[in-house]
Amino acid sequence: MPKDSAGHLVPGTVSATRPVPSSIPRPEYVGKKGPSPFTGSDGYSPEKIALIRESGRIAAQAIQAVGRAIRPGVTTEELDAIGHEFVISHGAYPSTLGYRGYPKSLCSSVNEVICHGIPDDTVLENGDIVNIDITAFKNGVHGDSNVTFIVGEASTAVTDLVERTRESLARGIKAVAPGREVNVIGRAIESYAKRFGYGVVRDFTGHGVGEAFHSGLIIPHYDSAPAYNTVIEPGMVFTIEPMLTLGTHEWDMWADDWTVTTKDKSITAQFEHTLVVTERGAEILTLP
Repeated sequence: MPKDSAGHLVPGTVSATRPVPSSIPRPEYVGKKGPSPFTGSDGYSPEKIALIRESGRIAAQAIQAVGRAIRPGVTTEELDAIGHEFVISHGAYPSTLGYRGYPKSLCSSVNEVICHGIPDDTVLENGDIVNIDITAFKNGVHGDSNVTFIVGEASTAVTDLVERTRESLARGIKAVAPGREVNVIGRAIESYAKRFGYGVVRDFTGHGVGEAFHSGLIIPHYDSAPAYNTVIEPGMVFTIEPMLTLGTHEWDMWADDWTVTTKDKSITAQFEHTLVVTERGAEILTLP
């Protein structure tokens, strides 16, 4: 099992890429080194928002399907197979597969992995936590979500971190309103996280999503004012995805150029929704 003598994760064995039926349309970046520059808008028509909601629902339901299989003894590779099959069975493409060379259909980030963990032969153990991040592409648009699951029973400190990270996402969403700057979102998240002494990851952020997997719009999860001052407008679609830690917000990157861990190997949790800005606030587009 890929953990070292201290119980920290080490890279495991990654299996071959899973096939996607040729009948399912691919995002434009598949087969390329990276996506083409996005020149569109982060604002969408009601018709396009309905399509993003459909993609988002598929992603959310796929995460639920994966969550039902999470237990001690299962591998993250097995979870990837479940997520992959769910997404393609609904006529959608798993957006991470082939994005900048990423080899799998979901991200599975265990314990100290902040984000972008690659599914492999890592065996989940009682007390672990694992974040499952799935994005579905259908009808030319992406819907992006993630949820952190507890494997079996975890310590009170870890359980509290997971629930408070979920709450921090809710508070970030509640802060969204037309006319405000996007930095209000991170201010709401960090002010809550600081009450418990949690680290708030800064360098991995929410983002514009829809026709592009990542549009270029950045949604920070810490108090960044006035550095990020994009004004929130009705019809904008973006993700909020706070990452909180039991220690530092600083991070290391594995040699695979994807897996991001806390520098002090402290446990970290994350939750994410795609949302659209309404006249009064925000509507979540990634509900099952």
